[in-house]
Amino acid sequence: MARIRFQVQGVIQGVGFRPFVFRLATGLGLGGWVQNRPEGVRIEVQGVGEALESFGRRLREERPRVALLRDLCLESVPELADAGPFRILPSAELGQRQSSIPADLALCPECAREIREPGTRRFRYPFTNCTACGPRYSIIEELPYDRPRTAMAGFPLCPDCRREFEDPLDRRFHAQPVACPQCGPRMEFCAPEGVRRPAGEAALDEALELLHKGGILALKGLGGFQLLVDARSEAAVQRLRDRKGRAEKPFAVMFPGPGALEAACVVDQASRAVLAGPQAPILLLSRREGCALAPAVAPGNPDLGAFLPYTPLHQLLLEGFSGPLVCTSGNRSEEPMAIDNGDALARLGTIADGFLLHDRPVLRPLDDSVGRMEAGVLHLLRRARGFAPLSLPMEGPAVLALGGHQKAAVTLLTGGQALVSQHLGDLDSARSLALLERTVEDLLGFLRAAPERLACDLHPDYGSTRVAERLAQRLGLPLLRVQHHHAHVAAVMAEHGLTGPVLGLAWDGSGFGADGTVWGGEALEVSETGYHRVGHLRPFPLPGGEQSVREPRRSALGLCLACIGEPGPAAAAFTLGELSVLCRASARGLNAPRCSSVGRLFDAIASLLDLRTGAGFEGQAAMALEFQARDGRGAGSYPITLVAGQADPTPLLRALIADLGRGEPVPAMAFRFHAALADLALAFAEAAGRETVVLTGGCFQNLLLAGLCQERLRSRGFRVFRPEQFPANDGGLSLGQAWVASRLPMEQ
Repeated sequence: MARIRFQVQGVIQGVGFRPFVFRLATGLGLGGWVQNRPEGVRIEVQGVGEALESFGRRLREERPRVALLRDLCLESVPELADAGPFRILPSAELGQRQSSIPADLALCPECAREIREPGTRRFRYPFTNCTACGPRYSIIEELPYDRPRTAMAGFPLCPDCRREFEDPLDRRFHAQPVACPQCGPRMEFCAPEGVRRPAGEAALDEALELLHKGGILALKGLGGFQLLVDARSEAAVQRLRDRKGRAEKPFAVMFPGPGALEAACVVDQASRAVLAGPQAPILLLSRREGCALAPAVAPGNPDLGAFLPYTPLHQLLLEGFSGPLVCTSGNRSEEPMAIDNGDALARLGTIADGFLLHDRPVLRPLDDSVGRMEAGVLHLLRRARGFAPLSLPMEGPAVLALGGHQKAAVTLLTGGQALVSQHLGDLDSARSLALLERTVEDLLGFLRAAPERLACDLHPDYGSTRVAERLAQRLGLPLLRVQHHHAHVAAVMAEHGLTGPVLGLAWDGSGFGADGTVWGGEALEVSETGYHRVGHLRPFPLPGGEQSVREPRRSALGLCLACIGEPGPAAAAFTLGELSVLCRASARGLNAPRCSSVGRLFDAIASLLDLRTGAGFEGQAAMALEFQARDGRGAGSYPITLVAGQADPTPLLRALIADLGRGEPVPAMAFRFHAALADLALAFAEAAGRETVVLTGGCFQNLLLAGLCQERLRSRGFRVFRPEQFPANDGGLSLGQAWVASRLPMEQ
């Protein structure tokens, strides 16, 4: 006989880990106990050597599908005269909090079958869940994760649910959000003016009738409100665009099942597994020819953001509707999504024609995660439901990093792990800034952490920078300002465990440079001690400054003025009066900041090819250029020169202008531009002489560009790393800031 203590850290609370341990130990005839503790899960098992050996092996191999054992330590402890039967102890309160916070999980197959099966207690119950699925992060008030510390505290268990909760052989054993129609949350339908109408099944019927009539439904989902309309109705989708103030940005579509989704999109085996997995993100997929969706769902876009129902309520709604529904965040432009019933009625009352509500509180907003598959690997573009705030191992002093201004997220480094918050959106409103501050308080409170330093972007006017400055003053902590593109590269190094030096190609729309100019086409040599700018795109002016982000024609004009000394083909997008004013202002440097941005270069080329002279949303022009280039594969490459670290786009521009004059096909010209950038990536790498290259920044969300660059580099023997679990866009900045700040000397 012997007794062994296991200390386990990782994603192990809220995923059915303790019930799994209980069943494993009792099945092997072992005595002892398992306990949730602030620092993770502690297990003590006592028995014969062969059973203990089997327990340790199977603990790793047979863990629940969403559990992640990041650190498992074991030691021998004195055996007890009477170990007793194995049991689950109440959660401990004391100890250093190091456990990961569990993420919300999509509806599991067992619960999905249960709500379809007549005669079961949870037949058609929209809040069905078990240890393998259901709300987690969206309902947690504090750790350890137990029902009294969640939004379910106000729903006492009925006798039947209590029996399930306490039965070690039941899949709801210690499932903290467990509920049924007798004791759990309930739904009701509400008119925009606040009049409450049917409840229960009748509320669902009313919502379905509204959708069938082409109305807009506001649904209280897992992490907040969503707006839904019939994805096949052009009038309904356009009405949603008009009311929400979202003119052209694509909408995501939820399909009733895999068959309907695959009839509309091209889905490979890896994508199929991710769509049906416990995170169930939105995936960007290629649309099939003749896809029967309204053109207004994703205007001019060959791709579609598609996903499957991930809660019982979604499943009941989609099966009742028998068709695809646009499903988008319940908010107005530049605001976070609504999570409270009263707030939703006030903010969405002029958008929605009806509300499907319920009385389970949502404690923090969680958008749907968005990703795309490449060679069987998921690359996240928005990290939220299902993934946040799962942690990443990282050593260093305690750091709180506030991220950027767009696609904001917060990172807390403490206890050997970096917890990255959910996507918080852009910080353009008071509500968004308030959400950022609340998220900071959430993470600090969950882990009872006391940061030793703060980190933010170098840009002085970012909302996150201003919040960081206030926190630094209030807490008396040093504030470390991390250059934007340095943070981009560092985030990938953190994700993949790189120490450097590496060559980081950070290409995006814009970031505040160390010299006070706008950067965005950077080649940085990065190590744990800092970074060195070894190359960049030759700067060109942006006539009108920030306005050029919304008008790609201005980037085109600035590029032509810088490279060929005249407006050239960019002039066609302006009146003579506009052109005269902008050319004079650019010559004098008036409201025409110079930038080295590859993102603005994309805009310029898209405008010159007459794809987009204005942009309705961020990245629209670049997306149009990528879509064209997909049809021009194999068309060759434009020349681009690298001299003394500066990439000069003049040869590229002259060649493109010549092609325009010859009437070359737009797809061929678009592809040659992409290929030129891949050639540039290789030139930067060969000049730097570093074996390892990191590709990051918003431009590398372009699948064609990333693939071409990676192919060129690997063909010459370079090791290439790209973001996967953390976005290449600004959603990954806070992780990079935390990595950098944890490695800088305190005096900085």
